[in-house]
Order: sequence, then structure tokens, then C-alpha cells
Amino acid sequence: MKLNKILFLFLFLLSANFAVAQNSSELKRKKEAIQREIELLQRNLTKTAKNKKLTQSQINALNTKISLMQDKITVINSEIKNLDNQIHENTNTVINLKGQLSQLKKEYAGMIRFAQRNQNAYDKMMFVFAASDFNQAYKRIKYLQQFGQYRKKQAGYIQGTQKDLNYKIVVLDKNLKQKSSLLHEQESEKDKLGKNKNEQAQVLNKFNKQEKQYKQDIVTRKKQQAQIDRSIRAAIAREIAIAKKKAEDEARAAAERVRLAEERARVAAERARAAAVAKAKAENKPVPVAPAPVAKAKVATVNRSNNYLTATPEAAKLSAAFESNRGSLPWPVATGTTTESFGKHKEGQASYDNAGITIQTNEGAAVRAVFNGKVTQIGNALGRYYVLIKHGQYFTVYQNLKSVSVGKGEDVSTKQTIGTVASSGDSPELQFQIYRGQVAQNPAGWLSAK
Repeated sequence: MKLNKILFLFLFLLSANFAVAQNSSELKRKKEAIQREIELLQRNLTKTAKNKKLTQSQINALNTKISLMQDKITVINSEIKNLDNQIHENTNTVINLKGQLSQLKKEYAGMIRFAQRNQNAYDKMMFVFAASDFNQAYKRIKYLQQFGQYRKKQAGYIQGTQKDLNYKIVVLDKNLKQKSSLLHEQESEKDKLGKNKNEQAQVLNKFNKQEKQYKQDIVTRKKQQAQIDRSIRAAIAREIAIAKKKAEDEARAAAERVRLAEERARVAAERARAAAVAKAKAENKPVPVAPAPVAKAKVATVNRSNNYLTATPEAAKLSAAFESNRGSLPWPVATGTTTESFGKHKEGQASYDNAGITIQTNEGAAVRAVFNGKVTQIGNALGRYYVLIKHGQYFTVYQNLKSVSVGKGEDVSTKQTIGTVASSGDSPELQFQIYRGQVAQNPAGWLSAK
């Protein structure tokens, strides 16, 4: 019973620690991912630090970096809390194992004393012969046999418990060292955050001095982006118009085929009836009654409320596949962080919309298609390229490319390189958008978690 109790306790705590270890591993992975994003932003900020003119990219990168540093501190706090739970559990385990070991040693000492009192064969025989009857004597013999076996097991329990105790003490010591290291890292990150907030304050002071020029830059940027977005929507509208015309042409062709088939059936029926009437008259028989007119077959018409982009089975299948990957689409760049989110933004008195997300990445980073599709448009605006890829009723847009490595009409596959990113305000940035028809979607809800 003692062994079962110890074994159950050990296995329970082992499984609990395994779950905690898994959680710790996930927190560590998340912290490392955040650190990579911080380092990427810092590299780009270092490149643009000498610029006298403040840019939107710089402000977005700095604000995002501070947000990521706060996230990192939150993750470290979670790691510390996780370790505190481990330390508490392992401390309790050590206390329990020490108690178990003390009890096992006490019981074992009692066995040794009993064995010493009955250590020779004569004493054992006298213990057996002192029984009142044969049945009791048999039980005493079995007791002596079992006692010897149990004493050996008890010694094994003591060794096993001592081994478990030593292991838990080592783990506990490791936990304490990890906590000390995390507390040091936490203080270091808080210090870095304070310095970056001071840098942010200086940037905001610089922003106040350059606010007039900055507002003008936003207005210019807004006009440029609006021009690009109009071109993209116009390209999407053309795709819808092409799909609509194709669907209507196919519907008209189908209707004509049905009409011709009905006409042929009507002529054949009239000829057959004329022959039947002529035969009846020749044989002086009653003229057969004319059959009821055959009901015209229903012709499939294009339902104008349907999405023409999914009119074909292939397009419908591609749309469904794209939609089923919501939340798990790969990022359009291998490494990057979102510095401007989807929707409305405001800087001072200037406001603008972002129809997608802005991703800051490495210099010359490869831009990848996020899903299988067909390139339907390659545009050029202000010396930068954009690529429009169709996925059934969905479209993805990749703006601010320095070069393009695909052609219009080309089929592309998931993660296929389609070009390289250009710099905006000396920072490599990709503007990424997703449309359902002509309605912009928030890409954050479509891309996979890092």
C-alpha cells in the first residue's frame, strides 16, 4: 500500500509537471518569436534614424516595437508565474517524499529490531512450535516467509523514494535558477522599454514640429493609395464583368440548344401526326386525336443575385478551398510584423483608411502567394508594382513590390514567390489586401498565427 501511494503521488506530479513543461515551451517559443519581430523593426529603425524627415513608417515601426516589448514582458510574467507553480508543486513533492522516506525508515528500523530478536533458527522454530494448533503454526511459517520478503521490498521502497527525492531537489534547484534568470530578464526588458518610451516621446516631439509637413505627407499618401485601390477595384470589377458575360453567354447558348431541340421534336411530332392521319384516311379509320402539346423544358437562366465569380465548378471549388483556410493562410513574407492594421487610422488631424495591413519585413524579402490562384493584374504605381491574384470569388493583392517574377494569366501555387518587396520611407514594407468580390476583408483574420 505504501508503494502504491508513493507511486501514484509521483506519477501524478510527473504528469502535472509535464503539462507545465509544455506550457513553458510554448511561452518560450512565443517570446522568441516576439524578439525576432523586435529585432527586425530595430534593424529598420536604425537604417532610418539618420533621416531628418519623419515618416509614417518610422512612427508605425516604433509604436509596434513598443507594443511588442510590452507583449514580451507579459510573456515573461507568465513564465515566472508558471515557474512559481512548478516551484510550489515541487516543494510540496519534496516535503511529501521526505515524510514518506522518514516513515519508511521508521518501519524498516522496527523490522530490523524484530529480525535481530528472531535471528537464529531456534528462535524461529520456537515461534512456530508455540502455536496452539497446526493451522496457527502454518500461518506463523507463512508470516516469517512474507516478513522476509516484505523487508527486502521495504529496502527497495526506501532506495526508490530517496532517488525520487534527490531528483526533485535537483529539479527544484533548477526552477529557482530559472526564476532568478527570468526576473533578471524582466528587469532588463523593463529598462529597454523605458528607453524606447523616451525615444517615442522624442519622436512625438519631432512630430509636433513637423506636423504640417507630416499631414501633407499623409494626404499625399492617401491620394496615392486611393488611386491604387481604385485601380485594384476596377480590375476586380473587370473580372466580375468577364465572369458575368461568360455565364450569360453560356446561359444563352444553353437556352438556344434547348429551343432547337424542342423545335426538332415539334417538327418530328407534326410529321408523325400527318403520316398517321393520312394512313387513317386511307384505311377509312377514325382520325387519331392530336396529342397534348409537350410542355416546354425549363431553361436554366443566370440568377443575377448569384456570384458570377463562382459560376463554374472549378471557381466554386477554389473559393470554398480558400475560405476553408481562413485563419491558416501563410504569411505573404517569410519574416515580418504588422506595423499598420486594417481599417481607419488617425494621426493628429489627418485620417486615412487602410484596406489591408502593412507588413514590415527584411530588405529584398521575397513576396509569396498565400494560396493557389491566377494572376489577373500586374500594375505599376509610382514606380512600384502590385500583383492581383484571383482565387475564385476571392482576390489577394500584394502592393509595393520592387520587382515581379510572374506574368498576367499565370497560375500560381501557395507560397510561390511572385516578387520582392520595395522600401517605403527607407523601410521594406508590403501592403497586403484580401477582397471578397469588391469588399475588402481584414487579412489579420485570414493569416495564420506566427
